[in-house]
Amino acid sequence: MPLSKAAPRRHIHTREIRCLGFEREDGLWDIEGTMTDTKTYTVDNQDRNGIAAGEPIHAMRIRVTIDADMLIHDIDVATDSGPYGICGTIVAAYQSLKGQRIKAGWRRTVLERLGGIKGCTHHTDMLLGPLAVTAFQTMRKVRVQRAEAEPMARPITLDTCHALASTSPVVKSRWPQFYTGG
Repeated sequence: MPLSKAAPRRHIHTREIRCLGFEREDGLWDIEGTMTDTKTYTVDNQDRNGIAAGEPIHAMRIRVTIDADMLIHDIDVATDSGPYGICGTIVAAYQSLKGQRIKAGWRRTVLERLGGIKGCTHHTDMLLGPLAVTAFQTMRKVRVQRAEAEPMARPITLDTCHALASTSPVVKSRWPQFYTGG
């Protein structure tokens, strides 16, 4: 169902987030994300001597290298454009995620290490949402193969959204042994 018709309006800001998942030849997986913010008007900015309409205010990239168990082997973070000259100096802090696993509690792990002044809001937001979801979607084939090898294992996606609630008709059909509805 489409959105309802919008009221008359004027475009002001664009945030573009793109995430890609790659299976590497060495058995690891790369999850890459980019985030770009632009305005439709010129922004006064002391550090960059102004930012022209359409020029990125933020242009940021992350690559997380994981294994099949979602363990982070490497992370590469770059700030190509930020509103302040100091923005890119925080990228080394993201190395604190090496050795961590993208799993339940991921948000807490990221925020403990990189929340607030310990990191960059925009890089951290990418890790909390789009990159983590992209990692799970990229690893779907591996997770399905593991689930088929252990048919009694509780699906990790169970109760993660409305459609996959243990009381939903989707779960009743796909995983009747985990269905808890009436």
